[in-house]
Amino acid sequence: MSTLARVGSAHDCQADIDLVGSIEAVPIILDVACRVTGMGFAAVARVTEDRWIACRVKDDIAFGLEPGGELEVASTICHEIRQSRTSVVIENVAEDAAYCDHPTPARYGFQSYVSMPIVLPDGTFFGTLCAIDPKPASVDRPEVIGTFRMFADLIAFQVDARRRNASANEAIRSEAFVRGILAASPDCVKVLSAEGRLEYMNERGVAISQLGSLEDVLGQQFADRWPEDERTKIRDAVRRAAAGEIARTEGFCPTAKGEPRWWEASFAPFRLEGTGELKLVGVSRDISERVKAEEERRASAAALEALNATLADHVETRTQERDRIWQVSHDMLGVADGNGMWLSINPAWTTILGWKSGEVIGRTSEWLEHPDDREATRAEVGRLAAGHSTLAFENRFRTRDGDYRTLSWRAVPVEGLLYCVARDVTDQRERAVQLEHAEEALRQSQKLEAVGQLTGGVAHDFNNLLTIIRSSVDFLRRPNLPEERRNRYMDAVSDTVDRAAKLTGQLLAFARRQTLKPEILEVGAQLQAVADMLDTITGARIRVVTEVPDGPCFVRADLSQFETALINMAVNARDAMDGEGTLTLRLACAGGLPPIRGHAAAPGPFAAVSIMDTGSGIAAEQIGRIFEPFFTTKPVGQGTGLGLSQVFGFAKQSGGDVDVESEPGRGTTFTLYLPEVEGVIRDEPAAARDGEAFPTGDGQCVLVVEDNVEVGRFATQILEDFGYRTTWAPNAEKALEKLGSDGAGFDAVFSDVVMPGMGGIELAKILQRRLPDLPVLLASGYSHVLAQDGLHGFELLHKPYSADQLGRILGKVAPSPERRRFPSESR
Repeated sequence: MSTLARVGSAHDCQADIDLVGSIEAVPIILDVACRVTGMGFAAVARVTEDRWIACRVKDDIAFGLEPGGELEVASTICHEIRQSRTSVVIENVAEDAAYCDHPTPARYGFQSYVSMPIVLPDGTFFGTLCAIDPKPASVDRPEVIGTFRMFADLIAFQVDARRRNASANEAIRSEAFVRGILAASPDCVKVLSAEGRLEYMNERGVAISQLGSLEDVLGQQFADRWPEDERTKIRDAVRRAAAGEIARTEGFCPTAKGEPRWWEASFAPFRLEGTGELKLVGVSRDISERVKAEEERRASAAALEALNATLADHVETRTQERDRIWQVSHDMLGVADGNGMWLSINPAWTTILGWKSGEVIGRTSEWLEHPDDREATRAEVGRLAAGHSTLAFENRFRTRDGDYRTLSWRAVPVEGLLYCVARDVTDQRERAVQLEHAEEALRQSQKLEAVGQLTGGVAHDFNNLLTIIRSSVDFLRRPNLPEERRNRYMDAVSDTVDRAAKLTGQLLAFARRQTLKPEILEVGAQLQAVADMLDTITGARIRVVTEVPDGPCFVRADLSQFETALINMAVNARDAMDGEGTLTLRLACAGGLPPIRGHAAAPGPFAAVSIMDTGSGIAAEQIGRIFEPFFTTKPVGQGTGLGLSQVFGFAKQSGGDVDVESEPGRGTTFTLYLPEVEGVIRDEPAAARDGEAFPTGDGQCVLVVEDNVEVGRFATQILEDFGYRTTWAPNAEKALEKLGSDGAGFDAVFSDVVMPGMGGIELAKILQRRLPDLPVLLASGYSHVLAQDGLHGFELLHKPYSADQLGRILGKVAPSPERRRFPSESR
């Protein structure tokens, strides 16, 4: 800030201090502010960018600040209010999350604080009306904030008005100002001679007097224009004005056209500059509306006086009505003092609890309260005594018979007394509990039914698969089995295991328990790739149409599960069209998630992938079941009923949903909703090709952690056949002992995820911190931790896994001999 600006600011501040000091209402405002808040210090402060100055203060707490005293502006909350132009109200600094750590309260030693910005009508910030106290105070109330806002607006109005008056005084002396006043005045303004003859009248006066022109009345005695019975008081007012007084009178005088009017006439003397000749200025104001209002008021006063004559009767009637309500109310009514001691109660207490009024009045209800409710009840009474209302509070009171009744309370504090209403809700609460138990029993029944259906479907499908495996193994055990048949049975076992793994994956997908590997996908590109693949499986008579927007649309999802979901929906659509029709894949971006199956809508953006067919449609009674596992409308042997279950589970686990619209004979539309994200597609390394030879071991040391003895033995045998050296640990705790603090020469750890005690994920996290260079490979058929939280950055091998899969992935993570981090040790 320049020196000139600082000097100007100091001058303006002093002028504003004097200006505020001249406002008579300010001391009253400060006194009222202290009384409505209970605070000991209040001030009107001028706040600029670099100064905080007290203009007027009320100090009952020895704060030590006098008018003209200054505080460092940056150390005050008013500095922040100047920037935000919003009020700040603090009842207790220690309990206020926004200001408990603020330096200002500690510096100036206050616990409660109110500050309202003073903003002038033109939007200029002037300062603040503030109050503080070293004790907490109940100030965050509408009446307190409203009072402060009203006072701040009043001060702003006075400051603005007085500033304007200072500049207006110069204008008042100008001739142009006089002409403007005469033109703008709504009243009749006249100039009379000392004898009372009319010498001038403004245009407004001519108009409201309904004169033809001013020349019609110039030179006439002004009093002669009034009715005979009004002229005496007009002449007397003119005489007194000529003698040097300011004279006022009221009277009745019709206009020149005879319309009735009541006027207030004022006269004052003045002398012409230069000649000193005495003249009188007169102002006549039309007060007809006011006189009419006064007549109506007098009529109303007469009516009110008549009403007051019967008021005692009305009061008596109301009192009787109140007493009847008190006596017949089914709710418990009572009045207590600030400590909760009952002063009066109604008969409903005896009806509900059995206690007579004399046994309750004069005591608190602590002896009636259930022991478990006593602490909460005492706290609620304390809140009431502090001025807070109770809108809903429940506790239990003991009856004379020793039982307890549940009561729902409403109470308000008024002038130190607590007015309370309690309703007996015991039966209502018991019915609610019974209903809750019935609903829980119904839910359990539905769960058991669903589990039974699911178990039956799983058992049916797995028994079919086990039949193939069992029969194939029986044949493989026969001696001298031809090589061709041996290969056929081995292929049958391998294919059946793959089918079983797929079935398990579909079940986990429906249950939202599969382990996902989410990545950023551009949905349009993936949809186009799936469409190209569908061309090869839908047949020549089914036309595949793709509708994708021009711009990119990104989601975060598991690519494999996303593709599987699209294929499952597309295969269903193909089968519904019986080999002929149009299959449309459509993508819409940046939309919201609509309400689906009773769930509320969610705001966007969501990517909506729709697959529409022109097939037979789905019957209305089947729509609600199509996502159930093992439910299918296809003939026996043509579907497992798990395809749409996988779509449903994948959508839910990915943060979206799937919807279906269908009409028999008109086709079906499945729409998969996934949350949109911002991002770009990463360049992913090319996946290993089927049939590619997997790397074999070269003597690396692998610690196998598996609690199942058969699986552990089989895994070590496979790894040894691959050329690895292995050691088996039956659990994670034993594995940590074998690894020690330096890895004990192991090149990799191959661990199951689900084990008693410490699980594989926890083991891997410990090794990641303790031995960050030791690779860890996890294996799991299912883990709720993996399903919910992901892979945590570790490699995962899904069960059931093949020897090829194990060899390939272990060869990727286990270091070659020349890159081993730990020296080998013989086992």
